[in-house]
Amino acid sequence: MEIDSNTNDSVIPSLSEKPIFKALTASEMSNGKVQFRKIPVPAHRYTPLKKSWMEIYTPVNEQMIIDIRMNLKARKVEMKTKQDTPDVSNLQKCADFVHAFMLGFSVADAISLLRLDDLYIDTFEIKDVKTLKGEHLSRAIGRLSGKGGKTKFAIENSTRTRIVIADSKIHILGSFRNIKIARDSLCSLIMGSPAAKVYSKLRNITARLAEMN
Repeated sequence: MEIDSNTNDSVIPSLSEKPIFKALTASEMSNGKVQFRKIPVPAHRYTPLKKSWMEIYTPVNEQMIIDIRMNLKARKVEMKTKQDTPDVSNLQKCADFVHAFMLGFSVADAISLLRLDDLYIDTFEIKDVKTLKGEHLSRAIGRLSGKGGKTKFAIENSTRTRIVIADSKIHILGSFRNIKIARDSLCSLIMGSPAAKVYSKLRNITARLAEMN
């Protein structure tokens, strides 16, 4: 077999080179189909949504490139992908953002779900921890908040989370590890532990975490 020594080796591509493909858009990943999300609006969040609509609409539409509208008849916030939506995950991030607002989180807190990937929302009820009724339930809710919200703020600041107490339901926004620490503290308060003991335990935990980091 004869080999042509005049062949230009630079013309033949190297087998070790990997092909480079451009990232698929959200439209291409769904074969051109539009994807939707619908978030129901509770009656008590209708007025706050109306007041904060532009604060919600702007980042969703302009930054995440997702179409959003309020369906007044169905009382739902509806979202869908656009042809130029850069990432298919943007739709779910926007849905989580709006859902967080519906649970009672402020726009400033909920918008972190658009910017960070490792944030979650955990929800549980007081009855999941301990069966309480009447005045006992009211006192437990009072212990969770503390005087002027002092206890709740202390837990939030120590664990870098945000907490919403809606009657007997508790919603926590934060990273997986921080949610667990905040939830353990709240459960201790529900079970009857004094706030001072919970504060002391929190200080020890946050000190250990600071050393690890």
